[in-house]
Amino acid sequence: MEERKKTWLGNQVQACELCPRKCRINRLQTRGFCGAPAGIVAARAALHAWEEPCISGIRGSGAIFFNGCTLRCRFCQNQRISRDFLGMALDPETLADTILRLQEQGAHNINLVTATHFLPWILPALDTVRNQLHIPVVYNCGGYERVETVEMLRDDINIWLPDLKYFDPALSNHFSAASDYFEIASAAIRQMIRQTGALQFHEEKEANGQTHLVLDRGVIVRHLVLPGHKEDSIQLLHWMADSLPRGSFLISLMSQYTPYATDDDYPELNRRITSYEYQKVVDAALELGLNQGYMQKKSSAREEYTPSFHLEGLIRPDT
Repeated sequence: MEERKKTWLGNQVQACELCPRKCRINRLQTRGFCGAPAGIVAARAALHAWEEPCISGIRGSGAIFFNGCTLRCRFCQNQRISRDFLGMALDPETLADTILRLQEQGAHNINLVTATHFLPWILPALDTVRNQLHIPVVYNCGGYERVETVEMLRDDINIWLPDLKYFDPALSNHFSAASDYFEIASAAIRQMIRQTGALQFHEEKEANGQTHLVLDRGVIVRHLVLPGHKEDSIQLLHWMADSLPRGSFLISLMSQYTPYATDDDYPELNRRITSYEYQKVVDAALELGLNQGYMQKKSSAREEYTPSFHLEGLIRPDT
């Protein structure tokens, strides 16, 4: 690992500024907004079939779900790991072994899910496997990333999979305690596109002869349509159409929002989105020429699309 990156990682341990919160806490002594301890905590490492088709491919994405989060989204579907820290502590060496096992199992990529707050320990693991890893690394995140952190990952990440959740600062503050969300996420996504360049794919063929395109390099911008807020979604689409270079990214419009519990403080979240709401957003994307990417069927709004977290793939076979 280059000396500049080692120094940067060491500084983050002593005074953490990995995410836009810039808590500046000593990670060896206390926990910041994300709730993460020093070291790595993960809840699952397994082949995952429910990402976008060009990520999951035929055999699945090698998804590693990390605990904690730099956002506090009221509608989070993974609260057991994002807030409750249901997971297992790993050291960089064990994470490196886990990454190589996923590759051996046939994963199309290594999919780091919500990894930012553990980068001082994840990057040494990636450095360990650099000469043995022959598949892309995906950075699957909430979009709330510092440009400086994205830049530091230039040589480590092949595919960026960020959310773009909100346009309105009042809405992002209301749901995720981040009034600066759009300002931060929009800058980060621009940087991700600058770093990856043009989308790159290869073909994979099934036994029946059917072929699938699998992404090797590029950016997929995800957006989850929330009940009652289709206009905010449409504002985001206008920004993407006006501000991001055409053909440089895929868009993924998601209809899978599922209320898991009644929230008296946020009554608008106590229902799924309607077909009308989602279709209005899809129609706006098509009218704006944002026709490269994915849309979901309404059947995706089901609890079984959220993986279970039982430490799958994290306990070594020889233990």
